[in-house]
Amino acid sequence: MSNSDLKTKLKLATVWLDGCSGCHMSFLDLDERILEIAEYVDLVYSPIVDAKIYPGEVDLALVEGAVASVDDELKIKKVRAHTKFLIAMGDCAVTANVPSMRNPIGPQAILKRAYLENASLQQQIPTIVVPKLLKVVRPIHEFVKVDLYLPGCPPSADTFYKTLKALIAGETPDISAMTRFGA
Repeated sequence: MSNSDLKTKLKLATVWLDGCSGCHMSFLDLDERILEIAEYVDLVYSPIVDAKIYPGEVDLALVEGAVASVDDELKIKKVRAHTKFLIAMGDCAVTANVPSMRNPIGPQAILKRAYLENASLQQQIPTIVVPKLLKVVRPIHEFVKVDLYLPGCPPSADTFYKTLKALIAGETPDISAMTRFGA
């Protein structure tokens, strides 16, 4: 993964599945350190850039959120197929966390509550815009191989910074040291 002797930058992607976007917000909390990281990586795909199609070859992907829909499942499989090193970022990606709270209730009951019982106008369950929900929400490692786990809700900006710096340098990040007490 080392970028020290490469002439080109590493291609970095960030992906958002079923989650709250808190991990992306924490990533943006790198503040000025993001400029330092940008010297070594090009952000080629992310909800915070305009790219709509996942690139054919990505060096490093940070994936936020759980797999809750057919679309999420297709997306994570495509991301894995085109990514050298995949990181599950945040508790939703690592354990399915908050999105999995719907598991005991089931997808149909959730849709009914949201679109029929709580709607005052146009009471109908959408079939076009809302993707088909999976029966159970699951973490990404149940669908694809994950190379590194960054737990936290969300992981701290310092955790992102130390992890990316280590990977850029070709080192294995010591996640256990970073995640104690919100390093």
